[in-house]
Amino acid sequence: MTAVQRTPGTGAPVPSPRPAPPGPRHPGTVQRPGGPGRRVSRAARLLPRTVVARVRTLTGVALVLLVALLATTWTTIANAREGVRVIGRDAGPQVVATSDLYFQLTDMDAQLANALLAGNDSSTRDEAEKRYNENRLKAGDALLQAARLADEETEKNTARDVLDALGRYERLAGQALLLDRQSDRPPGEPSPEVVGLYRQATDLMKLDLLPKAYNLTLDNGTLVRHTYEDKRSAVLTGRLLVIVIGLALLAALIGLQLYLTKRFRRLINVPLALATLVALFLVTAATLMLTGQADHLQKAKENGFDSILSLARARAISNSANADETRFLLDPGRADAYEQVFLSKSQTVLFLPAGNLAEYNRAVQGDLSFEPGRARFLGFLGTEANRPTEPGERRTQLVRGLEKVLAAYQKVQANDKEMRDLFYKGRRQDAITTRRSASQDFAAYDRSLRELIGVHQTEFREAVGDGEDGTSGWYGVLPAVGVAIALLVLVGVRPRLAEYRWSK
Repeated sequence: MTAVQRTPGTGAPVPSPRPAPPGPRHPGTVQRPGGPGRRVSRAARLLPRTVVARVRTLTGVALVLLVALLATTWTTIANAREGVRVIGRDAGPQVVATSDLYFQLTDMDAQLANALLAGNDSSTRDEAEKRYNENRLKAGDALLQAARLADEETEKNTARDVLDALGRYERLAGQALLLDRQSDRPPGEPSPEVVGLYRQATDLMKLDLLPKAYNLTLDNGTLVRHTYEDKRSAVLTGRLLVIVIGLALLAALIGLQLYLTKRFRRLINVPLALATLVALFLVTAATLMLTGQADHLQKAKENGFDSILSLARARAISNSANADETRFLLDPGRADAYEQVFLSKSQTVLFLPAGNLAEYNRAVQGDLSFEPGRARFLGFLGTEANRPTEPGERRTQLVRGLEKVLAAYQKVQANDKEMRDLFYKGRRQDAITTRRSASQDFAAYDRSLRELIGVHQTEFREAVGDGEDGTSGWYGVLPAVGVAIALLVLVGVRPRLAEYRWSK
């Protein structure tokens, strides 16, 4: 029996207090109705509990992933197109234009030296002056193109400075040519006044004009390199994101299909199956397209642009070194300096270890055969020989073209040695004659360089064109495919939701 409490003094019974209902043992949990002890965390309460809620959640996840896939693909395509535009249509052509400017300037100075060395030999002098004027016009055109393509204030200022320095050079060159023509001296014997004017002109060229022209090339070359690195990295990162988001989208669509199949006992949801197939096609096509864009950027930059720039610089420096041979004969007072400069420029074009010009010439006349990527010489031509290329017809063409350049270069260096040997034996006029006759061999060397540059220019144009064509139409395809997938998902889900509500 249960004892009954009574109020003291009256004896009236007092009801016993009711026990408090059991509360949750831990904060943050709630007790499910229908049974004590079954508790659910707050995080679990956020998960969909009904069939309708679960279907809607899976549908929403799929649509969100679809939007993320489309946005990522769109952004990555924009990066690829920007990279192709800068390399193929903007800074890349500007670099080529400024490298042409560099060559025209060096050839102007070379032809000025040839004209002054010719003396009263009218035919040789007229030919040199003709080429001088042609190069002067081409240099002006290249400078105008570089200025027109310049989009930075510093580049525009540099172009104006080059134009001003070119005007001063032309005045000095004109005075030297006029004075030399009036003096009517035999070949190789210019007056001290002519030599003084030429020294001023060539110093202006070497110390002012050429460095500024090279700065234009360097600035835009840096822009091309940074754009290539940034945009190609963005394309590769975007491709990875497209794959990851695409797989997540496919998983969501397949999961939704399986859930509807299990819950509604249908073998397959045709609209959802079509949406999955379209999504798979989109992810695959986008991945392949972005892979192609990364390859096109690489080919345009490394196989095209880099080789064009490297060989163009080799051509310009070779031409300047060729002019140093003429300066060596024209200005005996600076002969030692011009000989050392010739060696330095020659090693820049093709580097082989040598302590002096005689050692270098012996090294050059040795075996210059190479395997692509494994050349034993350096310099600009060594960079070209060591550049990796894919096996095929283009590789064979490049190797043969470079072998032709190397053979012509050996002939140029052999002619230089013959000319200097005659000079040091006191046979200066014979050295001048040898120098003139060697011009054909240098022209053949220069032509072989231009042919090799032309091969890379073709590869460059093809890569840029393929890059532009590869993204053509995608800005229209992405929204259309996205809308199609979304509609198919909604068409596949909506009847099942209506069926579930009707059955309830």
